[in-house]
Amino acid sequence: MVRTVRAGERRSGAAAVEMAVVLPLFIALILGTIEASRLGMVSQLLHVAARDACRAAVLPGATEAGVRARVDATLAGSGIDPTMVISTTAASSWTTAPAPNPITVTLSVPFDRVSWLGDPFAFGGTTVTASATMCSEKDD
Repeated sequence: MVRTVRAGERRSGAAAVEMAVVLPLFIALILGTIEASRLGMVSQLLHVAARDACRAAVLPGATEAGVRARVDATLAGSGIDPTMVISTTAASSWTTAPAPNPITVTLSVPFDRVSWLGDPFAFGGTTVTASATMCSEKDD
């Protein structure tokens, strides 16, 4: 006698196997999306802060403390504490570089320090960098 098998009897463990295969890939996709979004967010925030800081640096009477305060004000509440480098191509310091010498503010932060997931699995070791360059407005 041949027994007829119903459709539901054969697949009793198939759903569990499919879930075991698909779930890790789905979770990796979600976590990767979160990390990529945070990387873009940090990059955008650093670009805005670099532009604001550069605007402060090109004005007459600018100091490094004043430029740093502008960076801190722009990034307040974001959890980002970047390294700041201010440079100029002028023979003098950026604080005394006369117009129209360019002044560049560069901000950088390791992504490991700003990742929402702790130790990032996709962008570990990446450094997020942003810079802005404007002409000095200081008098000779």
